[in-house]
Amino acid sequence: MTDSKYFTTTKKGEIFELKAELNSDKKEKKKEAVKKVIASMTVGKDVSALFPDVVNCMQTDNLELKKLVYLYLMNYAKSQPDMAIMAVNTFVKDCEDPNPLIRALAVRTMGCIRVDKITEYLCEPLRKCLKDEDPYVRKTAAVCVAKLHDINAQLVEDQGFLDTLKDLISDSNPMVVANAVAALSEIAESHPSSNLLDLNPQSINKLLTALNECTEWGQIFILDCLANYMPKDDREAQSICERVTPRLSHANSAVVLSAVKVLMKFMEMLSKDLDYYGTLLKKLAPPLVTLLSAEPELQYVALRNINLIVQKRPEILKHEMKVFFVKYNDPIYVKLEKLDIMIRLASQANIAQVLAELKEYATEVDVDFVRKAVRAIGRCAIKVEQSAERCVSTLLDLIQTKVNYVVQEAIVVIKDIFRKYPNKYESVIATLCENLDSLDEPEARAAMIWIVGEYAERIDNADELLESFLEGFHDESTQDSDNPDLRDRGYIYWRLLSTDPVAAKEVVLAEKPLISEETDLIEPTLLDELICYIGTLASVYHKPPSAFVEGSRGVVHKSLPPRTGSSESAESPDAAPPGVQAGEQPAVIPAQGDLLGDLLNLDLGPPVSGPPIATSAVQMGAVDLLGGGLDSLIGGGGFTPVPSTTMPTNLGAPLGSGLGDLFDLTGGVGALPGSYVAPKAVWLPAMKAKGLEISGTFARQVGSISMELVLTNKALQVMSDFAIQFNRNSFGLAPAAPLQVHAPLAPNQSVEISLPLNTVGSVMKMDPLNNLQVAVKNNIDVFYFSTLYPLHILFVEDGKMERQMFLATWKDIPNENEAQFQIKDCSLNADAISSKLQGSNIFTIAKRNVEGQDMLYQSLKLTNGIWVLAELRIQPSNPSFTLSLKCRAPEVSQYIYQAYETILKN
Repeated sequence: MTDSKYFTTTKKGEIFELKAELNSDKKEKKKEAVKKVIASMTVGKDVSALFPDVVNCMQTDNLELKKLVYLYLMNYAKSQPDMAIMAVNTFVKDCEDPNPLIRALAVRTMGCIRVDKITEYLCEPLRKCLKDEDPYVRKTAAVCVAKLHDINAQLVEDQGFLDTLKDLISDSNPMVVANAVAALSEIAESHPSSNLLDLNPQSINKLLTALNECTEWGQIFILDCLANYMPKDDREAQSICERVTPRLSHANSAVVLSAVKVLMKFMEMLSKDLDYYGTLLKKLAPPLVTLLSAEPELQYVALRNINLIVQKRPEILKHEMKVFFVKYNDPIYVKLEKLDIMIRLASQANIAQVLAELKEYATEVDVDFVRKAVRAIGRCAIKVEQSAERCVSTLLDLIQTKVNYVVQEAIVVIKDIFRKYPNKYESVIATLCENLDSLDEPEARAAMIWIVGEYAERIDNADELLESFLEGFHDESTQDSDNPDLRDRGYIYWRLLSTDPVAAKEVVLAEKPLISEETDLIEPTLLDELICYIGTLASVYHKPPSAFVEGSRGVVHKSLPPRTGSSESAESPDAAPPGVQAGEQPAVIPAQGDLLGDLLNLDLGPPVSGPPIATSAVQMGAVDLLGGGLDSLIGGGGFTPVPSTTMPTNLGAPLGSGLGDLFDLTGGVGALPGSYVAPKAVWLPAMKAKGLEISGTFARQVGSISMELVLTNKALQVMSDFAIQFNRNSFGLAPAAPLQVHAPLAPNQSVEISLPLNTVGSVMKMDPLNNLQVAVKNNIDVFYFSTLYPLHILFVEDGKMERQMFLATWKDIPNENEAQFQIKDCSLNADAISSKLQGSNIFTIAKRNVEGQDMLYQSLKLTNGIWVLAELRIQPSNPSFTLSLKCRAPEVSQYIYQAYETILKN
């Protein structure tokens, strides 16, 4: 008889009967009773009252009974911690049982009982099991360490289990190796700063040996671990790729995707000139194609991953277009994904095939799919210029079908085709105008209005056509709109038209830039990160884990290794900038919007202080705190028109990071008392932060930057446990110490705090450049605000350049990098200006008088090593000055000018 009988009884007084059966002398009766208890537990009945009776059944040699008792124990130990201690002796005994299955069962159950009181008793049995002679016990114990670490991390570290786990990577049994890797990876994930998986060529070799012999899930753990390794050169990368390639033919799709991830990552390090590179590309295509013959859900996951792979390396699947053609019985989510990949692979060679398919799709019955197919035809026209004419005629054929939603989608994409190829296909406008009455979707109406407005001269009755759109204008008008962006645009156009129609025409009908081929490509830095997450949820969502994983675990941002090798360096966009060795290429900075989760997932613990800064002069180019930031600033930390002997002593060193300045006061210019400090402003109003008001300003004194804060409690409850963290920003500003609020903040009380800052934090180009996003936590909640910092807090004390150097550099910086600004309403003379600016580390190098005008030539240096040269033209009788700025990173000029205005006018 099957076990279903245990789930059918619902007698009264059952608990009492079970109690009697559990204490029976007959083994069979005991086993039956425990099965009934487990069945009741499974369907949600509370059988915790039987805890002592079930635990007594542990003393048995019967493996099946022992498993059932352990199952009960795992479920109820948390609610009955005092009773659970009774089971400890049995655990300890079972860990020494001659049967390895019982030893493993005991250690597995120990890891699942999350009760602090018991944890310390489990250390000794676990230590023995980690060194057990049976590999089955060792592999189970390895996973138990990870579970124990989750319950009590400190205990695991104190007991030395992590070192034992590292030793298991060298175990002779492949399954033990795989579980040790899995456990260490899990622990490392929750503690990103700990260097647990310290991989080296020897340990990698052991992992690759174990890879061939362990189970499929063991292989996945090992492959994921390999993906986090950084080979020392292209030869090692190739060797690893050769040993991982056989995994591509595995039956389990998760193993295939993990192998693809490792190969995609290490291919970055291989030169495209290598024969092996071409071979690898050919080997990657068949397994990816095979994944598409699985069931639809697996196909979808494979397609989302292939979408990323095709964006990174379209050459892998360029000959496999046919497998992405849609089948009639594909679910809609698979169809839409295939369509996306077809466009990405479309090229001159296969465009005819693709267009024939797309035209077929546009006659399907599924509305969403048809819309996407019509858009796809437009995207093909924009991507493959030679096919544009054929695409336009296909779209016109579709418009003739008069199917409403097809016509509307076609008009939307034809607008984009006009933007890509102006003055080429305007002959179709008449056909579009015929379908004006059928347009009822906002996007199609907007596209048609744009077309009529853009080509009004060529359309005889343009005014009549536009009138038809005015009927519903009051319902759609900008004044009543809830969208502030739309309302502001409406106001701008209204003001333009009401003040100067000619200027309005110049603005609206100005020459527009051509639209790019692929508008929906993932931003390159994000794409590189997602390639490192192939085969995980991140690759399905197309978002980094930090955007959707909640909790305090620090999410480590992964990136592809820098490209090394052959002639690549000459033309490859990935090549390191001149002056930076290929191996130490600065990381590219993601655009601001790509990691929205950053600030929302901050681990608001004390900030990690930066590395101590060397006191000696640092070689040029060796330190670039922007980490390759602000795109054009890569390698722009310094410049070398003149031999470095004439440079200031420590050019390129990240002064202004606080410590560096204090230790290096000998370098060059004497330190000044401090630069201009703006009055405090309210950054976070109390109504937005549950009663916490934060006001502040920024200051720089003797080389140290600080954030001067006032925290005010306007709530009715006490506030405590304050912490602060910054999002990544353009100059790497970060707190150099925790936010120290020494006593709880009572209602209506304020506290002033000076928070020291450094510039060794993570870097990301912000818009505007001086934008700083801040998160502040207290016992009530976490609050977010952003503020703009004045750039002069980043002007360092050794920013005075030698005269010869200034001349040579001014000539060396191209003229298009020069920006001119007017500083109005300032009545200071040249000497007063010079002295005032010097207080904020803007140094006057020379002063000349030309035709009654005073000319000041000045230099300043930012914390990341960017130099800015200035010429200030002052006419004695005129309160307006002309400021000319030259810099290798012209995007900072606007903010330098704002700093000049702020300092001179206050």
